[in-house]
Amino acid sequence: MKYVGAHVSASGGVENSPLNAQAIGAKAFALFTKNQRQWKASPLTIDNIRLFRENCEKAGFKPFQVLPHDSYLINLGNPGKEELEKSRDSFLDEMRRCEQLGLDRLNFHPGSSLKKTDDESCLKLIAESINITLSKTHGVTAVIENTAGQGSNLGYTFEQIRFIIDHIEDKSRAGVCFDTCHGFVAGYDISTPDKFNETFTAFDKIIGIKYLKGMHLNDAKKGLGSKIDRHESIGKGTLGLEVFRMIMNDSRFDDIPLILETPDDSIWAEEIKLLYSL
Repeated sequence: MKYVGAHVSASGGVENSPLNAQAIGAKAFALFTKNQRQWKASPLTIDNIRLFRENCEKAGFKPFQVLPHDSYLINLGNPGKEELEKSRDSFLDEMRRCEQLGLDRLNFHPGSSLKKTDDESCLKLIAESINITLSKTHGVTAVIENTAGQGSNLGYTFEQIRFIIDHIEDKSRAGVCFDTCHGFVAGYDISTPDKFNETFTAFDKIIGIKYLKGMHLNDAKKGLGSKIDRHESIGKGTLGLEVFRMIMNDSRFDDIPLILETPDDSIWAEEIKLLYSL
């Protein structure tokens, strides 16, 4: 079964996000468990946690249908010692919030070298950061999102993601989120049936489809291989509608959260209906 939703607002408290998802007809949702543009945030209260769990139950969302996203500030591959510690502390806090909310996965961008170190050293730092966090938490899978490869961001090739997973000690808590926009602008053509199958055959061979724990369904404003991360509404970008038809009819993408991060949240309900119609 397909579980399509969107990255909804948690304004006023995380407990509002399941209700916001339900209101647009979503069968999955993503959220930030704290302000994504601030390092520090108040701890979740007992009421936040209780109401979030209650609202998820009322709206019919189980943990596997929810894909929380960590802060954009975090860089688990930062070559600066103090900056890296700050990112690791924040990532640990994010994982513990997921634990408190009863969620089983946390989606994150792997990290950036900032052009101050080589890619392999940065990828090893990312894996080390994940290992430290997993050793201090329980039950939450670290879900690595493929990036667009913009600037010095890593994780834009399947090989880089595989390298990180190879260096994660507890692979049972390692996962991947494939973002359609990021993949396309990073150079993975998924716009035609042949190229689509070629790309996901390569994904399975290099990473392993068993690691796929979620997807971000976004059209792209920019072209194949441009490495420019700009999302577009479904069917209105350079990817086109056909790729989403293929995803919706492919059993490899069953039973994971399929999350819209498209730019116009006023049409998310329509986009969800469109995807199911395919």
